[in-house]
Amino acid sequence: MSEAPRLPPLFGAAEAGPGRTPLADAMAQAALGCDAGLTVWSADAQHLSAAVVLAPEVPLADAVAMLPVAGIGVQNALGALAPPEVAVHLDWDGAVRVNGARAGRLSMAASTRDAQAVPDWLIVALDMALTAEGRDPGTDPDTTALSEEGCVEVTAVALIEAWVRHMLVWITRWEEGGGRAVHADWLPLVHGVGEDAAQDGRSGTFVGVDERFGMLLRDGDGTHLIPMTTLLKDPAP
Repeated sequence: MSEAPRLPPLFGAAEAGPGRTPLADAMAQAALGCDAGLTVWSADAQHLSAAVVLAPEVPLADAVAMLPVAGIGVQNALGALAPPEVAVHLDWDGAVRVNGARAGRLSMAASTRDAQAVPDWLIVALDMALTAEGRDPGTDPDTTALSEEGCVEVTAVALIEAWVRHMLVWITRWEEGGGRAVHADWLPLVHGVGEDAAQDGRSGTFVGVDERFGMLLRDGDGTHLIPMTTLLKDPAP
């Protein structure tokens, strides 16, 4: 068993079970009624994964702001741990880009798909590639790992700790100021605004987001809204 991350008060760490992903374990624990703040994690030399259980008190349509909140948390965490020249950006759908290439992904699951219902639980999860051992970096220039981008000193446990800590700061800001408190810092980090994109069966120009962080795609028929709720993962079996 690896050294467990040291998390803020009211957050508990649990290592994922053998053969299980942290997201799957977190969903199973949330369905059983675990406390908010449970952080299920796993890590090895090449990869880290962590999933945090949250208990929103607002409808799902608003609670999905936790994906942008988690994204700012990742950017802040790497800003604190990585060399200053390392640039971190976020795809709207959750991919985490380091120096322009995808090095990780954020994902999200909730107890309901009803946008107007208050979910019993919502989970945000982070997966990051620490090293690219066994992979030729030149085979896919859009994929990278932290070690390839000068972040060899960033450890899995340190990144999980920093991510949760910074995410908690942004959850507080969101609770106090709503979506506007997050928009101003998140949108400049979003990759691909103004470029062609495809999402949820539609394609067009990614022109921005609405007040609930939904993607706005413009094509010949007009501008279409892709709600962030479309990114929710299915419940664990």
